[in-house]
Amino acid sequence: MRGWRVVLLILALVASSVHASETIEVPKQVRLASERWEDYTNADGTGIAWDILRKVFEPAGVKVEVLSVPYSRAIGLVKRGEADAWVGSYHEESTDNLYPRWNFDTDHIYALSLTSKPVPTPENLGQFKLSWVRGYDYQDYLPNVGEYREVQRREGILPMLERGRVDFYIDAQTEVDYVLGQAAAGERRRFRSTHIAELPLYLAFGKTDEARALKELFDQRMDKLVANGELREIFSHWSQPYPFDEKARLE
Repeated sequence: MRGWRVVLLILALVASSVHASETIEVPKQVRLASERWEDYTNADGTGIAWDILRKVFEPAGVKVEVLSVPYSRAIGLVKRGEADAWVGSYHEESTDNLYPRWNFDTDHIYALSLTSKPVPTPENLGQFKLSWVRGYDYQDYLPNVGEYREVQRREGILPMLERGRVDFYIDAQTEVDYVLGQAAAGERRRFRSTHIAELPLYLAFGKTDEARALKELFDQRMDKLVANGELREIFSHWSQPYPFDEKARLE
């Protein structure tokens, strides 16, 4: 019996040693790929999202490396292991990625249209022709979506609305404001933007050991930062609503 105890102890020590050797050390930097959204993810590393993500990672000894690329390329960089995560994903948007428990912000989704169109609601969206930028996949996150058209870029949206090719252009508030800003001053009153949804924004991590370790660190840090309110100052600085007053974490 005593001999078996010695054998079991040795096996336990070996298993513990193997497990410890498999533990992945958190990298010293996190490579985050993002489309350039003005004052949100600027290419020079400024913007509210970069401020939030630096607050999450850098006090834990992980430097944020900014990769500013188009949205679809950001997804591709993560898939190829050339970035650790891409910024601004909706939850479970891609099965090729790992999602943390916490979102880092919330997207305020608006519908832009001519004022002559009915006021859109989540319930009546399916009655209209919709449009959004390719890759944003709002059909997966908005209810009752019927006919929709994807576009490559945000230029040319206003003429498309004026000619009746689509009834509503769907995008985040900042991007809708950008599109509306392309109208001449006297023409802006012909258009209306209407809030239709709030969608949590996530980092979509790659399926690598390093990215998994960074994902775990992200959740640990967000647990702390939301509990102590340290992120409030960043949202206040950028005059943006604080998204964590109500429970934003998925159980």
